[in-house]
Amino acid sequence: MLRRLILDVLYPVRGESIVELSIHLSKVEGVEAVNITVKEVDVDTQNILVVVEGENISFKELKEVLEKHGGVIHSVDQVSAGSRVIEPPQYLIE
Repeated sequence: MLRRLILDVLYPVRGESIVELSIHLSKVEGVEAVNITVKEVDVDTQNILVVVEGENISFKELKEVLEKHGGVIHSVDQVSAGSRVIEPPQYLIE
């Protein structure tokens, strides 16, 4: 059961905003909360950090929604699964 995913995503600058993308992602099965942070902006693309939390998140559907709206998962930076979320040690966050 997936509870949290942190994804590094390449997303087009033109097209839907990250506000609209967050709304689409919030409708994915199992998703209870979405946070999107812009890390870097280029001429045509932006590198965004997508944090998704919930219960029994459908990774397949999440990926499909991202791709449908022009996003490409560059990397999966963190995954939490099971009956609860374990926070990473502070030294890994800094």
